[in-house]
Amino acid sequence: MSFVTAADGAQIFYKDWGSGKPVVFSHGWPLNSDSWEAQMLFLASNGCRAVAHDRRGHGRSTQTWHGNEMDTYADDLAALLDALDLREVTLVGFSTGGGEVVRYVGRYGTARVAKVALVAAVPPFMLQTPDNPGGVPIEVFDGLRAASLADRSQLYRDLADGPFFGNNRPGAAVSQGTRDAFWRQSLQAGHRNALESIAAFSATDFRKDLEAIDVPTLIIHGDDDQVVPIDVGGKASAARIPGAALTVYPGAPHGITDTHKEQLGVDLLAFVNSEEAAS
Repeated sequence: MSFVTAADGAQIFYKDWGSGKPVVFSHGWPLNSDSWEAQMLFLASNGCRAVAHDRRGHGRSTQTWHGNEMDTYADDLAALLDALDLREVTLVGFSTGGGEVVRYVGRYGTARVAKVALVAAVPPFMLQTPDNPGGVPIEVFDGLRAASLADRSQLYRDLADGPFFGNNRPGAAVSQGTRDAFWRQSLQAGHRNALESIAAFSATDFRKDLEAIDVPTLIIHGDDDQVVPIDVGGKASAARIPGAALTVYPGAPHGITDTHKEQLGVDLLAFVNSEEAAS
């Protein structure tokens, strides 16, 4: 297995498939790089170099006690790009991974970055506050924390069987295997790591980071996302990034990396290969 060493010595696992234009994927909570395997296989089979890492505390990376917040996540992503000396990269972030990508740009700029894609991503700011009245009430995230402490295995089952894939909608038919894969990946995350990451994705304000994005940006979001509502996530980010393209998947849930994996792969490949100029 392949690892890079973070600044504090944490070992960050990564996959590196194919060759060509580099595309680096950041995964959602509380998953790992396995959640990107459909898109990685498709892009790597179509002339791209697909790289994805397990966030610290998740999957095969070190379960550190500290560093379960966005600044450190972004620093770990920087360590990966530096170690592999990746340039002209398309950064792709799903959900929490979208926050990681945006915070990376806010901290490090776009010297190594050609394009950014945000997929069902948490920016600009999920939490409802006086200056973000349209956000999600803190009681929702407190409920996630309480459920994680009480029985996190059941929490992950409930998310997979319900809102994450939209399996609680009439007529939904998400396979048992897809739901089991979410549960399996989630339990690979460290308990403290996953618990503290709830604050990382919900209470981190990315509005300033979005202002630093000066490369072509694609935002993809389902309009039936029950985890990161499209008005809180995709539409709000698109309004803050000059020239950003917003692609809405009608009726799609949060977990579109699985439920819409073919469409997402095609859209990402077209974006990577587009010759669009920076705004």
